[in-house]
Formats: sequence, C-alpha cells, structure tokens
Amino acid sequence: MSRAQAAQIETFAAASASHAWLKSAAIVLAGSALAAICARVSIPLYFTPVPLSLAPFAVLLLGLLWSPRMAAATFVAYLTEGAIGLPVFAPSALATSGLAHLFGPTGGYLLSYPLAAMLISYLWRRSGRNFAAALISAAVGDLVILASGALWLAALAHFTARTASALAVLPFLPGDALKITAAAAIAVGTLRLCRATHSSTPVE
Repeated sequence: MSRAQAAQIETFAAASASHAWLKSAAIVLAGSALAAICARVSIPLYFTPVPLSLAPFAVLLLGLLWSPRMAAATFVAYLTEGAIGLPVFAPSALATSGLAHLFGPTGGYLLSYPLAAMLISYLWRRSGRNFAAALISAAVGDLVILASGALWLAALAHFTARTASALAVLPFLPGDALKITAAAAIAVGTLRLCRATHSSTPVE
C-alpha cells in the first residue's frame, strides 16, 4: 500500500468518525428536546408537590427506540441542560429551574431517567421485540422512575413509605399505564415500519 493510499484511508476513517459523532450528537439533542417538550406538558396537583407530566413518556419511548448507550446519553444531556438553567423541566411552584429543581421534590424522578431509559432499551433489545415485551420493558423502567421519585421525596420531606407512595406513586399509576401502552405501540409500529421498508432498526 502506497503512502497516498494510506493517507486516503486515514482521511476516510476520520471523516466517517466525525460523521458518526455528529449523527449521535444530533440524535441526543433531538431526544432531549422531545423530553423537554413533554416535560412542559404538565398539570400541577394540589395534594402533592409532584406535577402530572408527560416527561416519563419521553423516557419510555426513547428507551424503546434508542440503544442503551444513546438512551442514557440523551437523558444525561437533558439533565445537564436543566442543571445549567435551560427551561427543560416541568414547571414547579417549589423550584423553577437549574440545580434547585434537580434537588427539589421531583429530583428522584429526574435523576432516574438515564438509568430507566437504558434499562428499558436493554430489556427490549433482548426480548422478542413484540408488543408484550415492549409493555414489560417500559413498565419496568416506569417502576424505576416511580420508586426513585418516592424514595427521594420520602428522604427529602421525611415522609413515611406509605405517605411517599400516596404522594409520589399511586396518583400517577393510571396515567403511567397509558404512557406505557402508547410508548409500546409506537415502538412496535416503528420497528415494523423499519422492517417493512428494509431499513435499519431504531437508533443503535
């Protein structure tokens, strides 16, 4: 192999690596933007400091669509954006933005997002990738989010486990069941579309 050919190969490899990095960055930013939009769809509840938000839906959906690595990176980016003060978190009467929000009543939910999304993706990709598997994978991730939120709130406000569950878990179960079902349906539909068009599976 001549020096010119070696240089061409090195140039091509560098260009391919740069393209892959830019693609990954674009996917992460698009995912964090979706999470921010979902989080802003929020309804405050008078009996709990935790609002009803669509943010967990973004975690469930992207966990099913993204690879474990990309899913986790997306929500690390989302938390970073919120920590530096960008308005990506659900509105709250107790904490407006930034680190104050991350360490507020909903901090447990937020901090669990990267782990929950990665776990959902891991389970889904090692399943038969049917609707039932999508439901189970999303449900496990949702339980991680709810449990983290309840434990955080209990520690923060010195609530008993029963009180924390009543404020941070039980009110959200019906809505989360709908989010799980919707995310599973979209993921399975996307996978079938990819297979029908002979394209690659959702983001690796």
